[in-house]
Amino acid sequence: MVSKAAIKILEGMRRSKGGWRRKDFDTVYLGFGFIITPGRSHDIVKHPDFPQLRDTLPRHAKELGKAYVSRTIELIDRLNKLKGEIEAADE
Repeated sequence: MVSKAAIKILEGMRRSKGGWRRKDFDTVYLGFGFIITPGRSHDIVKHPDFPQLRDTLPRHAKELGKAYVSRTIELIDRLNKLKGEIEAADE
């Protein structure tokens, strides 16, 4: 089940790509079931059921760039599509 906070932030990211902090990305990714693994300068974000869905996030940036927002939206959209394909195959 996806958290309401993750959905709310993701909707905001779709409206505006600027001004998002690392904690916002963490809320979205964790809320959609991703695992965040610490790295040195970047953390690795990966979904346990779909390991092909992965990204990196800088550890020490206050605000993340618009490219990170675009990639996050794309990754969540791909996740939803994959989940939909599995549900359709199960029916």
